[in-house]
Amino acid sequence: MRANSMVAMILAGGRGSRLYDLTKKVAKPAVHFGGKYRIIDFPLSNCANSDIQTVGVLTQYESVLLNSYVARDHYWGLDTNDGGVYVLTPRERDDTNLEVYRGTADAITANIDFLDNINPEYVLILSGDHIYKMNYDKMLDYHKKMNADATIAVREVSLKEATRFGIMNTNKDDMIVEFEEKPAHPKSNLASMGIYIFTYKTLRKYLVADAKNPDSNHDFGKDIIPGFLNDKRRLTAYRFRGYWKDVGTVDSLWEANMELLREDSPLDLSDPNWKIYTENTNSLPQYIGEEASVCNCFIPQGSVVLGSVRNSVIGTRVRIEENAVLDGCVVMAGAVIGAGARVTRCLIAENVHVKPGAVLGDKNSEHVTLITDKNAGGEK
Repeated sequence: MRANSMVAMILAGGRGSRLYDLTKKVAKPAVHFGGKYRIIDFPLSNCANSDIQTVGVLTQYESVLLNSYVARDHYWGLDTNDGGVYVLTPRERDDTNLEVYRGTADAITANIDFLDNINPEYVLILSGDHIYKMNYDKMLDYHKKMNADATIAVREVSLKEATRFGIMNTNKDDMIVEFEEKPAHPKSNLASMGIYIFTYKTLRKYLVADAKNPDSNHDFGKDIIPGFLNDKRRLTAYRFRGYWKDVGTVDSLWEANMELLREDSPLDLSDPNWKIYTENTNSLPQYIGEEASVCNCFIPQGSVVLGSVRNSVIGTRVRIEENAVLDGCVVMAGAVIGAGARVTRCLIAENVHVKPGAVLGDKNSEHVTLITDKNAGGEK
């Protein structure tokens, strides 16, 4: 294959319904994170840093913004003669008469012609909505060393958490012997991260057979992986010990942003050896006013702070007016916080205008307050 034996396929078509109005008009992978990033930047940057030069991004739900964003492959240094980022949208197929992906495996099956044209030795399947850094090349080395048909990245979780994940039960050599989907009584704490490496020739056979099965869910976790296990294929678990976060809820998205502010942050975005790349917004430099107060914050370019901000992650082109006070907030791109507003422990969506004098959020609430109303808050 062109410059690398492995192609990456990023599944980025999910609805992200647990993020509520944040994903009403925007696909979950396109949601903002960490001030200047989008969630999709992380798997794409991991691919670039792992020297994977050909990446397919499979989109579906509210994909217009996401499609135009990922098509600009120069953001991640993937605009090479030997590769690039390919936007793969659903299209009508003779075998299904559908224009949607029926499941995670079906999304790959629908693009077998794309993979056949490249003819990779290995295929890396990724989710487009997780926050983490990972060297996929090391995982490929492990896959080869274990002579595996499939390698599944796993992370150790508590047994209480294990009930929310697909759990891999392994032998002493980390060969997978059983897969349990969200078991009530888990036998191990090795949770699947939804990151797979398959030897392509083997995977292709299973995808073609799965497409013909009317009883299949056309899903990797429910159909393809159990099929490999039933046929005694070599499946191995790749133990990942770095930071990884599923930001599928408002609370988890807020928590992941807050973790960036810790002195011992588990996710170092300033590491020159593993950069997370993103778009260049060409905004003006940040401006901190004479009467402003800023403490323990991420504030990227294009933002104007005239009020007081503590323990918060601020997006690009955000404006915080005089005497406004923010504490423990995530504010997404283009939002405006009106003069004298008091905002505590909130996640504020893109382009929201918080009215002057508004009081929003509760520091004692169990859950973060999500603000999506374009003109949010009432008068004091």
